[in-house]
Amino acid sequence: MITLTYQYKLKPTQHQEAEINQILDVCKSVYNYALRECKDWLSSRKSPINSCSILTEYIIPADAPYPNYNHQAKNLTIAKKTNLKLKSVNAQVLQQTLKTLERAFSEMKSLGKGFPRFKKKMRSFVFPAMLKNCLGNNRIKLPQLGWIKIRQSRPYPDVFQAKQARIVRKATGYYLMITFFSSESVPENLIGERSLGIDAGIESFVATSTGKLIKSPKFLLSSLR
Repeated sequence: MITLTYQYKLKPTQHQEAEINQILDVCKSVYNYALRECKDWLSSRKSPINSCSILTEYIIPADAPYPNYNHQAKNLTIAKKTNLKLKSVNAQVLQQTLKTLERAFSEMKSLGKGFPRFKKKMRSFVFPAMLKNCLGNNRIKLPQLGWIKIRQSRPYPDVFQAKQARIVRKATGYYLMITFFSSESVPENLIGERSLGIDAGIESFVATSTGKLIKSPKFLLSSLR
């Protein structure tokens, strides 16, 4: 499967911009709440079995399961029935927020990264599934937001289907990152031939995939001399 990601600048209306900011605010609340739930569970397991703190102690039952993604997603579904703030946002978007937190914990364990931090601002959210016939000229149709104008700086790739969309808030405005995919597979190397990867570096002029480093020729310095 071949995957491509294109970025376009959004040109939302005032109502759509307010809707995007509302989604970002709710995603931030869900992320921070889920992170607090995980931190409290972990802190409750740090106390020695024969003693506890004189000042404060986390009171969480010993048989309480770890609040992983499946547990929190189930509780999110229940909370959406009564919480109007959660109900105003697409359920799949909030589930992707929980998956982002789960990925942060996974990278902390596997890659040795730091403990996930609470977010003061949420800068992006993801629509994991796209609507049918969602691509139009200088516009795109997104769940909850409807048709929204974009600055189509490049045409959509042919024979590719839109898989998911991420809206990112930057200092220069709102941007849309669309992921396209194709079921076509990348052709393998021909038998008897070998491919060579080349990368331009800073310390070395060229670095190859075989480990060979080529120094910079420095034509300008030679000419100046």
